Amino acid sequence: MKFLPTRLAALLSLSLSLFLSLSAFAAATPARPNIVFILADDLGYMDIGANNPKTFYETPNIDALAKRGMRFTQGYSACCVCSPTRGSIMTGKYPPRFGITDFIPGMRSGKLLSAPNADHLPLAEVTIAEALRDVGYATFFAGKWHLGSGEFSPGAQGFPSELAGTGQFYYPKSATPPPDPRDDPKTTDRIVGEAVAFIDAHKDKPFFAYLPFLAVHTPIGARADLVAKYEKKKLSAPPDAWGQERERQVRLVQNHAPYAAMLEQLDTGLGRVFAALEKNGLTDRTIVVFMSDNGGLSTSEGHPTSNLPLRAGKGWPYEGGTRVAWIVSAPGITKPGTTCDTPVISTDYYPTLLALAGLPAKPEQHLDGVSLAPLLQGQAMARGQPLFWHYPHYGNQGGAPHGAIRDGDWKLIEWFEDGALELYNIPQDLSEKTNLAAQHPDKVSALRAKLVAWRQQVGALLPTPNPAYDPNAKSPPAPTKKNKAKQ
Repeated sequence: MKFLPTRLAALLSLSLSLFLSLSAFAAATPARPNIVFILADDLGYMDIGANNPKTFYETPNIDALAKRGMRFTQGYSACCVCSPTRGSIMTGKYPPRFGITDFIPGMRSGKLLSAPNADHLPLAEVTIAEALRDVGYATFFAGKWHLGSGEFSPGAQGFPSELAGTGQFYYPKSATPPPDPRDDPKTTDRIVGEAVAFIDAHKDKPFFAYLPFLAVHTPIGARADLVAKYEKKKLSAPPDAWGQERERQVRLVQNHAPYAAMLEQLDTGLGRVFAALEKNGLTDRTIVVFMSDNGGLSTSEGHPTSNLPLRAGKGWPYEGGTRVAWIVSAPGITKPGTTCDTPVISTDYYPTLLALAGLPAKPEQHLDGVSLAPLLQGQAMARGQPLFWHYPHYGNQGGAPHGAIRDGDWKLIEWFEDGALELYNIPQDLSEKTNLAAQHPDKVSALRAKLVAWRQQVGALLPTPNPAYDPNAKSPPAPTKKNKAKQ
């Protein structure tokens, strides 16, 4: 028998040892988790049973998700309207940093001229979809993008390039005809069907599925049979009741049958997505996120829902406009059926999902996000920074240009038209009924200084005087049909 030279034998032995070590490491390292991110449109915090057992609406699948994961009772969107929040999820940045501070196209004016508002998310931004795609995740998109069209579509930001769509709505190309619009007026079932097919086809590879639904945004679209169900239920519900928010009426009760029908179709669709995960054996290794892009619509465009006890709704700086339904189920990390009352915001998703996927942070990208992994593990976590909002626009819902800061228990709102300041202690005054600015001038001064410093840090643009403003006009012009359709 011939013996290998000593050096060659040593190299072979080292190679064998390295191979065995890598094999053992690979065997011991679990596959990266799948991620399903569900974004409802204009859903109110109080619309789901998990947050409001007395809700008029029926959301058993969303409520079941809350029982499987952690429900955040003080989860916020980064803006009171949609496009800026969507951008904050994708980038981990506050909206002023990427230039989208209103829905696209936005740009209504009143006493002030709205600050400039970009019509797309810059391609220079590295989205969470790109970050996950670049480490081997398959990505999926179907629904409402609202961050640009054409060369700025989802396909340019980490999602499949072969998506079909125009304007702000994109879907996977498919040989299967979409459902009849009479049965699926908000494309809810179309989005769900495509998502289920994607899950079935990618059960052996980590995936990031982003499902930004059109429901429950106006115009109301719901199946006739579901509407009939809730019209019957409405007979035993409280009658319409109204309050006032500046010049706008605000709905004070939940009894809107078509809205309830639209929400049930969404909830049923989510049940199909969860069933697909279970069928493919993926439930225990799939992170599921559920949130809304802003608060419920209560002061305009049909006033379909009520956010009480939260004040106002979409388009306003109050809790009804920015506090949203927020659930994270991370099997093996989150204890089922838990709640967290730490204030968090939509910029936090980017670093959180990276951490849950076992990936390094990208602090140069998600500049404003904070990983919530410790909270999801049941640990205490000091955020270290307040939460901020910047909306230098007039909303279709009656809100005016403003900025806001939430620092601990305190929340300060600054109205840009006249510099008026409102101060609330949120735990003691959830409905923001008592403005404490006069009683706490030092707190007002300190919070406003932080707000001004933050605006300078992120390059926030402010509205400017409107030389054409008519002081005799009671409100800004009504939104055009074009703007309504794109909102």
